[in-house]
Amino acid sequence: MNIKATLDRIPGGMMVVPLLLGATINTFFPNALRIGGFTEALFVNSSSTLIALFLLIAGTQITFKTAGSSVGKGVTLLVFKWAVGAILGLIAIYFADSNGLFLGLAPLAIIAAMTNSNGGLYIALAGQYGKEDDKAAYPFLALSDGPFLTMVALSIFGAMGFANGMFSPMAFVAVLLPLIVGVVIGNLDRNLAEWLHKGSDKLVPFFAFSLGMGINFSSIIQGGLSGIMLGVITVLITGGVGYLLFKAIGWNPIVGASEGSTAGNAVGTPAAIVAANASFAPIAEIATVQIAASVVTTAILLPIFIGFLSKRLEKSGGVEKYNQRPST
Repeated sequence: MNIKATLDRIPGGMMVVPLLLGATINTFFPNALRIGGFTEALFVNSSSTLIALFLLIAGTQITFKTAGSSVGKGVTLLVFKWAVGAILGLIAIYFADSNGLFLGLAPLAIIAAMTNSNGGLYIALAGQYGKEDDKAAYPFLALSDGPFLTMVALSIFGAMGFANGMFSPMAFVAVLLPLIVGVVIGNLDRNLAEWLHKGSDKLVPFFAFSLGMGINFSSIIQGGLSGIMLGVITVLITGGVGYLLFKAIGWNPIVGASEGSTAGNAVGTPAAIVAANASFAPIAEIATVQIAASVVTTAILLPIFIGFLSKRLEKSGGVEKYNQRPST
């Protein structure tokens, strides 16, 4: 059986399929894996531990030795992606209905999905349309992996009085310490960092399945279509803003648009947020489903959107006009 090959053909398959499988079992056979021991520890209760390990490994890819224009590009990608997601999240919080939803979307899902990009997709698109310093900007994007930027946004909104988003200093430390440990490891020993990085993808299906074991199909039905809408918005708005911003600066605009996606690891953000602030628990389940739908939607739609933008760019010299410029 070609299970891995089949999952690889499905956008976000290594995350989405285990998530749906776990949700199926939880919906129809909720006690099947809740039998204690290693079985329950791995398949039901492992998401927080595995997400923490994923964050540690992501941290190993953040180094302080990157130089040149890749620094500016990486920081620009990180900041604009966060700003767009945070602003739209704030709008959603302000106009949310009595159920805490805006147009059917959980503000938590909007912030988490729009501030966390698919690094693999970025690398693929930057490799196809950009140049070396565009790909070298990727390590800075690792800061968007996991709940950090979402926690920052919610804390700011909480301080402004718009949301119950305040987190204690210790809550920040508790969530971010694995990432910080990873950063230290990555800067002390690149060989160890590369060794750890090789195993990061293997964690995704396991924490996705565990997250699925906390989801009921009623939430999938409720959040599926709105999650697709979230994916479309993520591509058009974050991808569109990235395109225009990079073009205004004089950088390859296709690279800026390549940030218009949602990373699979963003699915774990609601669980991490709830661990730090239990007031988000009521919307965590639907937010998780909506983020998962956005992951799949952006993985399909973003390459199509990039192809469309590339065709339009050809009228003014194409990406070659930008790639031939010296890096500054």
